[in-house]
Amino acid sequence: MSAQQQPTSKPSPAGSITSSDHAGADSKTGTGKDVRDAVPPTAPALATQQTQRMEAALGDAILRFLRIRKGPKAEEYDLDAIATQPSIWDSENLEEYKEAYIHPQWENKEAFDPSFRWTWREERQVRRKVDWKIMVWCCVMFAALNIDRNNINNAVSDDMLPDLGLTRADYNLGQTISRVGFLVAELPSQLISKRFYRPGSVDPNSDLLFSTISGLQFFLKGRASFLATRYLIATFQGGFIPDTILYLSYWYTGTSLPIRLAWFWMSSQIVDIGVGFAAVGLLSMRGILGYEGWRWMFLIEGCFTFSVGLLSFFLMPQCPARTRSWWNPKGYFKEKEVKIIVNSVIRDDPQKGGMYNRQGLSVRQIWECSKDYDMWPLYALGLLFGLPKYPVNQYLTLSFRGLGFNVIQTNLLSIPNIVGSSITMLLITALSELVNNRSFVSMAEDAWLLPCFVALIALPDPISPWAYFAIATVLLSFPYTHPIQVAWTSRNAGSVQNRTVSASLYNMWVQVSGMIGANIYQSNDAPRYFKANKGLLVICIWMCVVQYPFTFFYYRWRNNQKAKVWDAMSPEEQHNYRTNTTDVGNKRLDFRFAT
Repeated sequence: MSAQQQPTSKPSPAGSITSSDHAGADSKTGTGKDVRDAVPPTAPALATQQTQRMEAALGDAILRFLRIRKGPKAEEYDLDAIATQPSIWDSENLEEYKEAYIHPQWENKEAFDPSFRWTWREERQVRRKVDWKIMVWCCVMFAALNIDRNNINNAVSDDMLPDLGLTRADYNLGQTISRVGFLVAELPSQLISKRFYRPGSVDPNSDLLFSTISGLQFFLKGRASFLATRYLIATFQGGFIPDTILYLSYWYTGTSLPIRLAWFWMSSQIVDIGVGFAAVGLLSMRGILGYEGWRWMFLIEGCFTFSVGLLSFFLMPQCPARTRSWWNPKGYFKEKEVKIIVNSVIRDDPQKGGMYNRQGLSVRQIWECSKDYDMWPLYALGLLFGLPKYPVNQYLTLSFRGLGFNVIQTNLLSIPNIVGSSITMLLITALSELVNNRSFVSMAEDAWLLPCFVALIALPDPISPWAYFAIATVLLSFPYTHPIQVAWTSRNAGSVQNRTVSASLYNMWVQVSGMIGANIYQSNDAPRYFKANKGLLVICIWMCVVQYPFTFFYYRWRNNQKAKVWDAMSPEEQHNYRTNTTDVGNKRLDFRFAT
């Protein structure tokens, strides 16, 4: 039984307000009566409020697996006890909150029932069903995206550049153009899916488009076709990640989503391992029908990802309340299961009922979200935190070939760092659970990279091939903190509108980081890239000493500002604020930022 499903209660972490971030603010004041105490007399009892924070689920599971933390004994909880969490929907002012939070065209409105109750056993069964029906296929789709996005690294190990008459400068330009494609498509793609398609519908369309172009790389002729395909693949992939994260947020509560996001990114790394092994066989097809191995690799992997996109049309439903179709008339879930999904999510975050899936964002809404200064520290992290790793990763296979390793050795030697990064990602998530912090835990990625760049700079020239392999492998085995920061961004956005835009803006800054990283290693600094590595070392130091600490103290300062005003209000003033305020999302006084 996962941590988020256990009916045990934990103290709420400092600086955050759980159960939708709105209902629990009163309890911090120590005065007056919480709206959650005002349960309608006809409603069954509620569970003890569950207050596990974001990122806790995976870390808690790992700590229990390692026996660092003991799990509750079976007799300490009752699976048949009520699992329904307290929320503002249990207030005597229910109709006012419905008008304030629930959009008339919300797709799940028919399943919303504030008086509905369910048990921990039922919730666990439903969560497992959602995992298998929804989450697993989202991971498969993400794996398909990463196959077509990253197999260029395997292709260049098979002499793709000389085969096409390309230089390393052309390769850098192609990687830069790829990031530009992601950048320009990130927000438009998500807004198109929000307005014209159901979430889960635009993603298969994009899968079909980028997989087709990826397969057509079999026919590359030279520089122009190489650059064109790099741009088009990225353009049709842009928006997939934030759109999918937004889609998943309608199926999972704030405490159950982070563990799924961790496995979501884990699927990317797992598929990279598989692609590495597959490349060994596919690249060995060089000479068949007179074509190079990298051409066969692009064609075969493109056909595979195309089939994933095709199947996604039939496997991805619109929302929990609408899973029936002509090919699946019974749908994925029974009526009670749908109500458990919908009501658990809307109790956790009432603002998830504030937009319906096809409601588009206006230009004004986009502008308002973009100028939300409280999200800027996270965008700044997205720009710089991963920058140092890009050049080493981009040039890994080329560096191995330049040091004398053959095609098969190069592709096999590129696998250990992926395994290492997968392990450290799990460990860093467990650490985030132990220390109850995002800012300093996320800093671990740059702290890990720092000594590796010191080694790359300090070792004498020429460097031993195996010494470079060891350093590069350790460097690229960094603890991947991107999933923590994505969940952090989603948590601090505060509203569906802001969450939609902020997810794209954060990823856009990550793409800008990739564009910069694609051009750091230059031919005049080869083969050791001393100047570039010194600059990357400075960035690592900046992130550890300045930027992450600043982000932590900024959000703590903002929470103290809000708490000072909120705690000075009487219970009546707090209730009046909830029902009449024009403040939305993270600008509400009863919202607390995650630090």
